[in-house]
Amino acid sequence: MAEVLSQREIDELLEAFMTGEVNINDIKEETREKKISVYDFRRPKKFAKDQLRTLQIIHENLARLMGSYFSGILRTYCQIELVSVEPQTYGEFINSLPAPVVLGIIEFKPLKGSIILEFSPNVVYAIIDRMLGGLGLAPERVRDFTEIEIVLIERIIRQLLPIMSSSWANVINAEFMLEGIETNAQFAQLISPNESIAIITLDTHIGEVQGMMNICIPYLVIEPIIPQLSSKHWFSTKLAEENELKHYELLASQIETTRVEVKAVLGQTTVTIRDLLELQKGDVIKLDKKVDEDIALYVGDVKKFLGIVGLKKNSLAVQITSICEEGGKV
Repeated sequence: MAEVLSQREIDELLEAFMTGEVNINDIKEETREKKISVYDFRRPKKFAKDQLRTLQIIHENLARLMGSYFSGILRTYCQIELVSVEPQTYGEFINSLPAPVVLGIIEFKPLKGSIILEFSPNVVYAIIDRMLGGLGLAPERVRDFTEIEIVLIERIIRQLLPIMSSSWANVINAEFMLEGIETNAQFAQLISPNESIAIITLDTHIGEVQGMMNICIPYLVIEPIIPQLSSKHWFSTKLAEENELKHYELLASQIETTRVEVKAVLGQTTVTIRDLLELQKGDVIKLDKKVDEDIALYVGDVKKFLGIVGLKKNSLAVQITSICEEGGKV
């Protein structure tokens, strides 16, 4: 945003122009200079801004669903909010993790490769404490996780996988599968340290305990669907779906109010022209239907129902007994 000058500063600038202390040509030359930004070719930025924005939309929905899930299963106040979506290198992510830590290695099918769901220790302690009947408090001293605690957190992560799949549904029909859990970050060397990743940071509140969850998504894993993460593709797809739904709703409303001709055919017969001309009042024409036999009902020229003739409130009526299975044959 351009800086706004005060009246005193404007007067001083005009005075400097008048006395020749400032040359306006020098100012124009400075403004023509191109602004240069630093770019590190050793760490190229592979994620575009609109792709990071799409990841943000996906994980805002995921955060909301995970918050509802944890509130239900732990029966306590849980809130999860998206903090940021930023590009990093895998080495920076691994080196920033504490010890011990819980890393869920999750296979991203049908894509090749895995992503990481990372829990800070105090969040894991609070979840396990609530599952075992406690108040959901984190211990004062950080310690290693027991085998029973690992099994419990593994169960929690497995139940989160369908939620993750639903959050990605607008982009890809993904199936997430838990490969394993690591408590030492140095054993989770999925890709080269210099490879680009997207880090999704979630602020997590479990009762009175606050901590972070991080989702690490390598660029190499989602590279086949990168075009689908563009804002143009994302919003055009959603708009097309909305327009298609509105079209069907409009079409259905118009069809529901459309009037069609329905006729019941009591029977058929064949007469000669002579007999037709000689018909008198009181004559009887014999049809090919018996009194207790079903008659055909036509919608337009299509035979759709069978029914029996009767009376309803002193008016002739036909009660439908069956629907024709011939699918529109006359």
